[in-house]
Amino acid sequence: MATIITEECINCGACEPECPNTAIYQGAVEYEFNGATHAAIDDDIFYIVPEKCTECVGFFDQEACAVVCPVDCCLPNPDIVETEAALLARAKELHPEDTFTDDFPSRFKGGGAEAPAAADAPAPAAAAAPAPQAAPVSAPAPASVADTLALSIPSVDEWQVPINCQRCDGEFSAPFRHFRIGMVFYCAHCAGSLVVNSSMYKDVAAALDTFQAQWTSDFAAFQKKRRRELDEFEEEKRKDLENFSADLRQVVAGAKPAGRIHRRSSLFGFQRVG
Repeated sequence: MATIITEECINCGACEPECPNTAIYQGAVEYEFNGATHAAIDDDIFYIVPEKCTECVGFFDQEACAVVCPVDCCLPNPDIVETEAALLARAKELHPEDTFTDDFPSRFKGGGAEAPAAADAPAPAAAAAPAPQAAPVSAPAPASVADTLALSIPSVDEWQVPINCQRCDGEFSAPFRHFRIGMVFYCAHCAGSLVVNSSMYKDVAAALDTFQAQWTSDFAAFQKKRRRELDEFEEEKRKDLENFSADLRQVVAGAKPAGRIHRRSSLFGFQRVG
């Protein structure tokens, strides 16, 4: 049977990029099939085109959309029941360039390739750790100034992104390397879920990149200024050294030399003069 998206859909968009058949569309968006454009099946929520759905037979051992759905609204459609053979045949029609071996993955038999949890992202964690009280500073500052400055910031991937739970208003955090479109995070306080959508990801990524670039630029400007001041200071000290060398010669030249032995024809022998 084809998979259907129920009315519980929250329009998070996590399912759309996971479908191997491009059978999932956003509400009110027309879909393509057999070279023709067709009216949207649903105007309010994401929907699945039955003629393009293979229940991921031939690709995964379970429906990829159901795996990433945070509210479990991707369910088998009881009105459209199909056999594994029919679904595999459809997969071959939709993907004539692909080869499907006898051990193709299928939800009917299991043991196939696992469906991805989200695009370019690891599987969702059961719960994220509570947000720290202060931003972490574990990553070293730029090497050029790390030897003199204790202040540092994390790399972009290690930055802890604060997340506010819409259910309990609690706050938790997750490293940006896991903050990817379609990723599901669970509140550490009430287990409520949050799905990262494209606009959320782009806003956070832009903010981190902008701050990181400004931070790096400020350190580079400071380093340049410090190098210039150091050069000026060294030049000043070099002149002081040259002047002192000249002064020291004058001090030595102006000092009264020690007396020398002077022979005199005296009964008492030698006498130091000078």
